[in-house]
Amino acid sequence: MHIAVDVGGTFTDVSILDEATGAYRFEKVETVPSDPASGVLAGLDKAVVEPQKIAYFIHGTTLGINALLTRTGANVAIVTTRGFRDVYELGRTDRDPMYDFKYRKPPALVPRHRVFEVEERLNFRGKILTPFNQDDALQVASRIGNSGAEAVAICFLHSYANQIHELAMQKALAQVCPDLPVTLSSDLCREYREYERTSTAVVNAYIQPITRAYLGQLDRTLAEAGSHGQFLLTRSGGGVMTVASAQAEPVQLILSGPAAGVIGAAAFGEVIGVPNLITLDMGGTSLDTSLIVDGQPRYNNDQIFEGLPISKPAIDIHTIGAGGGSIAWVDAGGHLQVGPQSAGSVPGPVCYGKGGREITVTDAALAVGYLDPGNFLGGEMALQETRTHALLSQLAKQTGMQPLDVANGVLRISTVKIAGAVREISVEQGHHPHDFSLFAFGGGGPLLACSVARELGLPTVVVPPGAANFSAFGMLMVDVVHDFAQTFISGIASLQLDAVNRIRELLAQEARAALDADGIGPQDRRLEPFAEMRYTGQEHAVTIPLPANPLTPDDVPELVARFNTVHERHYGHSMEDPVEIVTLRLRATGLLPRPDIPEMQGGATPQVPQPKGERAVAGSPDTYAVYERAALPRGMSLHGPAIVEEPTCTTVLHEDDVLTVGSHGELHIAIG
Repeated sequence: MHIAVDVGGTFTDVSILDEATGAYRFEKVETVPSDPASGVLAGLDKAVVEPQKIAYFIHGTTLGINALLTRTGANVAIVTTRGFRDVYELGRTDRDPMYDFKYRKPPALVPRHRVFEVEERLNFRGKILTPFNQDDALQVASRIGNSGAEAVAICFLHSYANQIHELAMQKALAQVCPDLPVTLSSDLCREYREYERTSTAVVNAYIQPITRAYLGQLDRTLAEAGSHGQFLLTRSGGGVMTVASAQAEPVQLILSGPAAGVIGAAAFGEVIGVPNLITLDMGGTSLDTSLIVDGQPRYNNDQIFEGLPISKPAIDIHTIGAGGGSIAWVDAGGHLQVGPQSAGSVPGPVCYGKGGREITVTDAALAVGYLDPGNFLGGEMALQETRTHALLSQLAKQTGMQPLDVANGVLRISTVKIAGAVREISVEQGHHPHDFSLFAFGGGGPLLACSVARELGLPTVVVPPGAANFSAFGMLMVDVVHDFAQTFISGIASLQLDAVNRIRELLAQEARAALDADGIGPQDRRLEPFAEMRYTGQEHAVTIPLPANPLTPDDVPELVARFNTVHERHYGHSMEDPVEIVTLRLRATGLLPRPDIPEMQGGATPQVPQPKGERAVAGSPDTYAVYERAALPRGMSLHGPAIVEEPTCTTVLHEDDVLTVGSHGELHIAIG
């Protein structure tokens, strides 16, 4: 049995695959922010899972991301090269809100008084300029032990080229403060740019104690319950990692759940023959959107989260505060706004009846008629219409609008915000939305998907089966993945192929060792080499795949031509300037058993079932026919306006939209 559990900000989703029958089951329980493990266990209890039958337990967690958002991580100390104490505090001079005169840079995770210097120095090639001062290191270790630090990040200048001094500092800390978890920047990121490398190490150290404790406790709890299956965690860069790897590098869990949804969408798109997708994952707290081109997710080698650079490969996911729990409010000018603040699961939307007093997107959907108050979560939670309308009326008084106009306004604002996020990851990266299908999942994705597609001019929407649990489903489709990199700056004209091939072989040796530790056999491995390249004088680079075999002189012209092609596709132009390599990368994949996605049974001439009812929707002159998704047979079609209900989400079709049920139970919606 394969179990996948995705802990979101509002709900915890469980997907179960029974290998004996090939059947999937999906469950959803509320997340307990103060104790996320309890949501995991509650989900397993609700699914009636026998722990001893679990072969794979795959988990996506928001623990690290929540610690960053709420600034509730560990007290971290930084150890750096003497004279470079302020690298982390200074950071970079660029900023997103360029014209905001009141802008204040987010506070650093580590105050300056917990940044310590040690006498040592390497040059950019890793050659020792100033020997490591052992006495200095021991004194610093003693000061750190008395500083109240709960974790340490070591980042010495140019340690990406030679980690000898960082290893020596780690030994000094182990001698003086053996219980402190220590992060080496050279273990996480062997790339230049000191600030980004320091920030990556700090984020890792900041969330390491809480992540290590949580995963250790959950691992023990599962073992005590009788589970002896493999426990794996989904990573921001796609794929999964072992518990031991996740405890050592929790920075790779920042986008744990959303990444699994994108991987699942790519796998599902391959099965149904739709390789170009824009994913729309709308949960209770936020919305995540990503691009899949020719069946492949897009990756970033660097990311910025809450103003904190993280130099680790991650799936390119754009997140905005536009979830079902996003709060509607009125600004100083009397204008209606939505998000980014969220009601979360506690107290949640007003209609949940748990003390929420601020109207959310979910409340607006209930008010206009999209949601059935008696059929939410399959009838397990009755939504409170009267209280929702009362508080909606209070909000309406602040705007001078009618309550139902405000509700429609909330949904319209959310739609426009989501469309803006989609444009950022498509149009602004050289892709026309019309060439893609919108792949909608999460508890709220199908609710607004047709409206978003119409706003953007997308021709079709795809809603997979089990849409509300799809990120957890995506976890069942992942492989073990490791990423390795080494800065190597060289112009193509003077490229030393022996040096390139030597570094590639060193990265491959690391990859094989990592896959050995994961128990992945040679027949289930895939090693993919890449190079980051740029025109000389540019700041950032693009990633180009390399031949599998060692580079030869005949490969170089093809490499340059490929770089020019990719650069033109990304930025609209290529140049005749000299080209250089910046970083060599290797992605190591350990292939895990991937379950089949079952086909849906259906007759030769499917009949459209009778709607189970109809519903008036505020702002529309038409009534919406209401269908039960489970009753829709394979191959049938129906026309909007219509509402398709299932226990954990609702799909809304508008006038002239046409829905067809696909071979695997997915809904294909042609936008009218």
